[in-house]
Amino acid sequence: MSYERLESCPICGKEEFKNFLVVTDNSVSKESFVIVECENCTFKFTNPRPDENSIGSYYESEEYISHSNTKSGIINRAYHVVRSITTKQKVELINRHQPAKGTILDYGCGTGVFLEACKKDGWQVQGIEPNDKARELAEGATGTKVATELSSLDPDKKYNVITLWHVLEHIHSLNETAKELISHLAEDGTLIIAVPNADSHDAQQYKENWAAYDVPRHLYHFTQPTMKRFLKKHKMQLEEVLPMKFDAYYVSMLSEKHIKGKTNMINSVLNGYKSNSYAEKNGNDYSSLIFVAKRK
Repeated sequence: MSYERLESCPICGKEEFKNFLVVTDNSVSKESFVIVECENCTFKFTNPRPDENSIGSYYESEEYISHSNTKSGIINRAYHVVRSITTKQKVELINRHQPAKGTILDYGCGTGVFLEACKKDGWQVQGIEPNDKARELAEGATGTKVATELSSLDPDKKYNVITLWHVLEHIHSLNETAKELISHLAEDGTLIIAVPNADSHDAQQYKENWAAYDVPRHLYHFTQPTMKRFLKKHKMQLEEVLPMKFDAYYVSMLSEKHIKGKTNMINSVLNGYKSNSYAEKNGNDYSSLIFVAKRK
C-alpha cells in the first residue's frame, strides 16, 4: 500500500494546513485518515491518502452500491427506492438547462442508471467508468460502449451536458481532470457537479462519524464557498445551487450504523429532517448539493 501527501492546497495553492478531523474508514479497511483544512481558503481534503495505484482496494466491498447495485440490507433497499425518484429529477434538471437534448457525458457513471434514463429520454449518451464490474453493468443498461478513462474519448468531441454525480470528491488529479472535462464542454454547455456538503447540519452533528466523509475514497470535502472557488479557478460561472434532500436521510442512516453498529431508522429520519430544516433556514446548506455551471 502506497500513500501520498499533498504539499499544497488543490484550490488556492497555499501550503499551510491544520488538522480538522481524524476519521475511520468504517466501510472497508477500518484504518484512520486525517482530514486537513487549508488555513487560507478553508478547503478540506484527506491528507495523506492512498495513491492512485493503491486506492482500488478501498472500493472492494459489495456494500459499495454505485459499483454493485446490491439490494442487501435495509439501507441499500431504501437507496434503490430513492434513486428511482432522484434519477427522474436529474433528467428533468438537464432538460431544463438544455431542452434541445443533445449529447451528455456522465463522468463516473457507475452502473449506468442515470445514463439509461437519459437515453430513454432522447439524449445521446456517453459514460466513463473505471470499475470493471460497474462498467459492464452500465454497458448492459445503456447498450453503448462505456469508456474506462477520459483520455480515451475523441479529443474533439463536445458535449452539451457533462455530469459528475458524487464523483469529483474521488478524483486524484482534481484540477487536471476538471480542465480536461471542461475542454469537452460545448461553448453553451452545462456542467453539473453533485458533492456532499461538509457545512451541512448532519456533518456538524455526526462529526468524525459523518458517513459522507467516506475516507479514503473521498479525497476532498467541499462546501459552498470552496466549490465556488473551485469553479472560479476553472473559469466557470455558477448558475444555481440545488439541494439533494434525500441524502440527509441516507447519510444519517449510514452514520448511525457507524456509531451503533446497526441501523437506527428513528434517529436517521429525525436527524435527516433536522438537517433539511436547518438548511432551508440557513443558506441552503443541505447534506449534498448540486452545482450547475456554465462557461464564463
